[in-house]
Order: sequence, then structure tokens, then C-alpha cells
Amino acid sequence: MSVINLESLFQPGSVAVIGATNDAGNAGNILMRNLMGGGFLGPVMPVTAEAEAISGVLTYKDVSELPKTPDLAIICRPLEECPKLLRQLRERGVKASALIGPGFTSTSEVDREKLRKELIRAANPPEMRILGPKSLGFIIPSMSLNASIAPLQAKQGKIAFVSQSDSFITTVLDWALANEIGFSHVISLGSRIDLTFGDVLDYLGSDPMTRSILLYVESINDARDFMSAARAASRNKPVLTIRPGQALESIKTSLTRLDRPMTPLSDEVYDVAFKRAGMLRVQTIDGLFDAAQTLATLRQPVRGSRLAIVVNGASAGLTATDGLIRRGGTISELSDETLARIDEITEGRWNRSNPVNLSFDAKGEKYVEVVKALFKDKGVDAVLVVHVPFAGISSVEVAEALAKGLRRVKRMVLTAWLGSGMARKGRQVFSTAGIPTYESADHAVRAFMYMAQYQRSQELLTETPDSLPTDFFPDTTTARETIRKALEEGRETLTDAEARVVLASYGIPVVETRFAVSAREAVIAADEMGCPVALKIRSPQISQPFDVGGVVLDLESPDKVWDAAANILTRVNRQRPDAYIEGFIVQKMGRRPGAFELFISGSVDDTFGPMIHFGHGGMTREVVRDQAVSMVPLNMSLARELIGRTHISRLLSGTPTQPPVDIEDLCLTMIQVSQLFIDLPQISYLDINPLYADDSGVLALGAKIEVTECGEECPQLAIRPYPRELEECVVLKDGRQVTLRPIRPEDEPAHYEFLDQVSDEDMRMRFFGVVRRDFDHKDMARFTQIDYDREMAFIATAPNEEGRPETLGVVRTSTKPDNSEAEFAIVVRSDMKGAGLGSILFHKIIRYTRERKTHYLVGQTLFENKAMQALSRKFGFEISENYDEDLVEMRLDCLSDEK
Repeated sequence: MSVINLESLFQPGSVAVIGATNDAGNAGNILMRNLMGGGFLGPVMPVTAEAEAISGVLTYKDVSELPKTPDLAIICRPLEECPKLLRQLRERGVKASALIGPGFTSTSEVDREKLRKELIRAANPPEMRILGPKSLGFIIPSMSLNASIAPLQAKQGKIAFVSQSDSFITTVLDWALANEIGFSHVISLGSRIDLTFGDVLDYLGSDPMTRSILLYVESINDARDFMSAARAASRNKPVLTIRPGQALESIKTSLTRLDRPMTPLSDEVYDVAFKRAGMLRVQTIDGLFDAAQTLATLRQPVRGSRLAIVVNGASAGLTATDGLIRRGGTISELSDETLARIDEITEGRWNRSNPVNLSFDAKGEKYVEVVKALFKDKGVDAVLVVHVPFAGISSVEVAEALAKGLRRVKRMVLTAWLGSGMARKGRQVFSTAGIPTYESADHAVRAFMYMAQYQRSQELLTETPDSLPTDFFPDTTTARETIRKALEEGRETLTDAEARVVLASYGIPVVETRFAVSAREAVIAADEMGCPVALKIRSPQISQPFDVGGVVLDLESPDKVWDAAANILTRVNRQRPDAYIEGFIVQKMGRRPGAFELFISGSVDDTFGPMIHFGHGGMTREVVRDQAVSMVPLNMSLARELIGRTHISRLLSGTPTQPPVDIEDLCLTMIQVSQLFIDLPQISYLDINPLYADDSGVLALGAKIEVTECGEECPQLAIRPYPRELEECVVLKDGRQVTLRPIRPEDEPAHYEFLDQVSDEDMRMRFFGVVRRDFDHKDMARFTQIDYDREMAFIATAPNEEGRPETLGVVRTSTKPDNSEAEFAIVVRSDMKGAGLGSILFHKIIRYTRERKTHYLVGQTLFENKAMQALSRKFGFEISENYDEDLVEMRLDCLSDEK
């Protein structure tokens, strides 16, 4: 993933069109007409041997004849001709290309892959970037650049739209023109052999002309790059997506396997990924733009889903309320103070409830007073004003008064001016004033709920998780050896005993179980373990012993175990005479009276990697079908959120007859399963059902675990987990032992304390003259919740006198997506100077940067920060002085021989 040379693609100063033609209807002709008709001010150079001029512009017969090297080359020729053309253009120095028109014509996957490789070799991205093939092109209205074959132009605006589908582009353009919506960019990605959603998100995420980003997604082929880019962009501006999930699933074979219950369909996984990235998913085109427009005009984040509604017609208020409740929102309960204040404003002429029903002829000033009164109520998150047209009442005058009166109100106000004609003019008043407005109350309610969902996704993106209730140190070696043995024997499913070993290796409580080769050994095992026990037949030919009478529960004595073994053998021999009986499984009865039967399972999605499933378990799992899904890795907050999305979560918090479940222990178990998939990529499926849970914790009876040889093709996690392998212990000059490790979200509280112990002078050196002490959660989330693929922050931590861990120093880097350069910053607690900690942290980050093969490590400091300059020189940095910015710049070539 890289943004290299994307400026040449999306901000070209000159454009060459290869395959331009006068043949009406041909892509080369349509593109030339759009380029010239759009008013692009740079040179347009058509390349063709067919005519002397195309669209009034003189042509060039070959790329070699071009009078200057274009920034962008648009190729409208059959794809089979493109490798040669791309090679010529790259050798000429062209930095960006777009392949317009039909894509791969061959139905042979081998031929398609061969051509794809030829195209990549010819362009050698990122030396020359490729948009497409099978792209409709792109439109940049601010540059009057229509480099597309779309039949419509786009108005200028602040919304970027990126689509995988060319047909959806034209649909959106048509809809946007009718609704007077403008764009900063309209981009058709096509087949994405080079330029991907991740690349474009990185580019648009830092584009000052773009306030919100809209995506039409059918599939993702670079999950980790996509998630990294989406999470980064979502922290800067709203990112919304639409995906026709149900339609795509209906034309595919169901991904659910009979032997893997509750495996989610692909669209469910996409939904989870979008939420994890802080994106908002919508279902319709108008919903997409309603949400985008509302987010773009949002003056302050929405605090929740409680809505107050002001109307001048009772039926309109009822309709809006119904839509709110149907979508999961809450109608605000007004306080006594608010009721009294609205009584004063209306002189008692209202319904004294929410929706607030004013008289049909209420003036705009009265609306303003009511809205302001509602915003003083702590139970109101936003206000919707719905106006019904009545004869003799000017909708425009009411709108103008409301817009003027709410000019300085920072809270969220939505309006719905019903009808056409004058109502349309009223909506235009609100649009001009930057107040979200809609044609119907239902659309307004939908937009409000989108805002509430978006705010929740943003909170999840930056939420500080609780620390683990207890540290667990998995025995990875034992688990890995157990799996290796099974694979060497040609088995893809672990035995019950092996599965329990793997679970126990990761600290998951498992009921005591033993294997016995005979009835006599089963009796001895039961006596040693203590009754009651369960007895189960073990045979490689019998996958479900219960189906053949091979399971007996609640055996209260060794004698009953002996009798049960004999009866099991008789039943099994009668029903499955072909089965080889290896012996018996003797298991301590794991029943816990009053405990809930849950399940935790994991599977590997082809796109996004390992997923964790949780829900109602036991024998009725397939009937109840209550489950939720989340991506690996998990932390305590994400585990709690996963539980909260199930229906059974309401019972887990306690009932009149049952105490609440130990949620912390349940969350820890989910994290342990998540860690299993991180550490052991050979696991393709895991299912713990039932998992007993009560106020004493959790207990697993066993698990089904499937494994596979994956080698270099092991599934990659879509989100890089915490890199535990980078932890190390060091000793300072004074003999104090310190742990160096990557920062974690849970470090936020300690980071506040750390910065409080950095002096004003050191803060001035770190933040270049600006001394800050007002760090809030948003700042701290940026410091502690990092994407380990793109950023790194190593903290030095050690226990204080009270035994509580404290942060002593931190060094961090932010790496460009193309890994060409990383910028560092370092700060050490002021009372730790002279202990050698700065050198230790600096050496750590240099080693890390070299290991990930980043080319340059760079930094800046003030002229007077001589200590930082001396430390940089010590480690081989080149030092240069930038007098324009009054800064010293430091640069280290990490790919040169280590000094």
C-alpha cells in the first residue's frame, strides 16, 4: 500500500489520452469529450494514428512524439495492448496511468492472471501507478477534470465517492445532480490490480478538500491494508460505506458448513470489519448521502440516541416517533423544568409531552425558543423540527427565523419541511445555513440514527479497554507440539484429549478428563477422580457417540461405571459392528447448577482472517441462533461489546433467581481464544460448546479443534495484534530493571501520570515551544491506541514504590504507508535524566526500524535542544539546520550498514 505518485494521478498538470478516437461511442472518444468539455486547464495530448485532431486537439502518433512527459496517461485500448504501452510510458517518466474501458476479456483464470502480472511488470508500481483496469475513470470537480467515460458531470463539493462498480458511479452521479450534492472526488477503482481502497483512503484521509468519504464495496482483497487505512481515515473524517451484502450472498453458495455450526456469512464479517474500522455502514444511496451531508454539517458529536421532536401537526410527530423507535432510538423524556419552560413559551397551548406539538400557525421565533429550551434538558441528545404546510402559513419565513435563531447553537438540530413548492424553498434556507434538512421526518430520523451509530463506532475506535483481570502466560510450546503431532499423523481434527490440552495451555478452565483403554481402567479413573462422572466411547469411526448410545452421564459410583461400560459396548457393537473401539473417555461431571450454557468458537474468514463467535450455547444453539461475531484480536472492551450484541447478555447480568455471571472471566476466556488464533495459525476452526458460565467463572467440557498445514499461506490477521515478541527487559545505570514494550490502549491512565511528571521545559522541547497540559481522552487515544502496522511506540515501564507500573519514557515512530520513511519522537520523564534511558529507547527504535526495513528514520528538534542533537549524532544521524522553520532536522539511513 502506498500513496506514492498519487498526486500525479489525482492532481495532474497534463494528461495524455492513448487510444483517442473520433469514433462516437468509443471510450477514447467519450473520454476526450469529457476532458475537453470539463474545462481542464492543463495540456491534453491525444495519442492516435487515426486522425490529425480529436475533439479539436492535434494528435500525436506515438508516445515517443509527445512534446512533454504527461503526469497522467489514460489508456483506452484493449487490455492485451496495455503492457507494451505501460512500459513505454514508464520509460518516458510517466508516474500515473488509468486503464479505461473493458477489463479482462478471457474467461480463463490462468490467462487473466498472466496478463495481470504482465501489466504489473510493465508499470512497476509504485514507479507508475495503475487505476483499473475496467475503470470508468475519475472526476475532480475542483480541477475541472473529468477523466472518465461517465455520461454525467459532477458538481464541486466536499464529499469523496469511491466505487468498485462502474455502473454504481453513474447511478450516484445522476442521484447527486438531482439532489444538488457535490463532490471533491469521484473515483472508479475497477479491477484494482494496483490502486486499492486502502491506497485511496490514505490519500483522501489527508486531503483538505474532502470532509467525508463514501465507499461502494463489493469485496476487499487486501484486508490488513484496508483496515489500517480505514481506521486512520476514520479518525480524521467520516467514512461511510454501502455494500449489497444480501444480494451478494444470494448469488454465492452459503459459507456455513454443516460440521461448523454458526459460521457467519461473508456479509456479517464485512459488517463487523466496517464497525471495527470506525466506519458507518448504510443500506441505500439516499441514506448514504443523507448521512454524509449530516456528518459534514455536524457541529458537535451526538451524545446518544435520545431525540426530542418539535412539530406543528400531531400525525407528523407520531410518524417520526414510530420511525425512531423502529430503528432502535429513544424518544427523550422531558424533565419537569423543561415542561415548565415550554409551558411559558407556548402559554400552555401544547400537549405537555414529547413530541412537542405546537400550534399549526406557530411562528419561527417560538420554534427557536422551544428548541433552545429542549437543549437545556440533559435527557435530550438532538432535536428534530418537523413542519407541516398549512394555508396562510409561510414555510419559508418559519425556516428563515429558525435558521437565524439557531445560528450559534452548537448542538445537533435536524429539520424536515414536508411538501414541495414553498417547502422546497424552506429546505434550501436550511441547506444554506448548514442545518441538516430532509423531505420527510422518516429520512430525518434515519439520518439521526446513523449519527448515533457513527458516534458509537467512533467511541469503540478510541475506547480505553480495562486491563486484564489477570495476566495469563500461555504454554504455546505445548499447544504447538500437540497440533504438530496431529498434522504429522495426517489428522485435521484433534482428539478430545488433545483439544483439552490446547485449551488448558492457554489457561481456559477445562473439566478433568481421562482416557481409559478398558472398562477396568475406566473404573479406576472414576474412583481416582471422584464421582459423579460421564462415560463416553472413543472410536475413530464414530464422530458423535451420543447418536449410537455411546454416552452415559451422572454415574454416581465406580460400580455404575463398570455397568455402563458394558452396556455401551453392547449398544455400539449392535449399531456399529464395523467400528474399532479404542477405549473410553471418563470425564468429571462438569454440570454447575444454575450456570448458563454459552459457546465460544472461532473460524477463519477468507478475507479478514480469524473471527470469534459468542452466544447462546448447549443443545439448543442451532434452534435459538443467538450469536455475535468479532475480529481477532480482542481486548476487554471489545469482548464486552461482543457479549452485549447477543440477546442472552441481558440474562448474564443477573436475574431474580440467578446471580450475575463473572463477565470479566468470560471476557478473559474470549481473549484467550483470540490469542490461540494469533499464536497458532494452523487452527482453522475451534468450538467450545457448551461453556458453562456463572458467578464462579467459566468451565469448558471440551472443544472441537480443526487444524491445517498452512506454511507461508497461514491466514494473516486483518488487524496486527499486540507484538509481544518486541518486549524486553533492560537495566538502567542505577541498576533498576525496566521493561521496554510496545504501548497498549490500557496504558492511558499511566500515560496521564507520565506526562504530568515531564517538566514544562521538556514539554516545550518535545512540542516545539507549545507547552500543553490539557490532554484529553482523544489526545491520549491517539498516543496509546496505535496501529502497529504503521506506528510504534515503545514505553519504558517499571513498578513504583507501591508496586504499581509507571511509565518512565516513550519513543515513537509514525511510518509512511510505503515504508519509505518513519518520523520519530522521544520523551523521558524529567526525573529520569542521566539514567541512560534516552539512549536505551533510541537504540530500541532504531533496531525496530531496521528490522522492518524502513529506509529512513527522521526527526526534528529545536536549535537549543543540544542533548537531542548529541544523542542523534551518537547513533549516526545526519544533522542539518532548517533556518526557514527554525528547526534542526535529523536523518538516519536504516538500510545502510549498521554503525
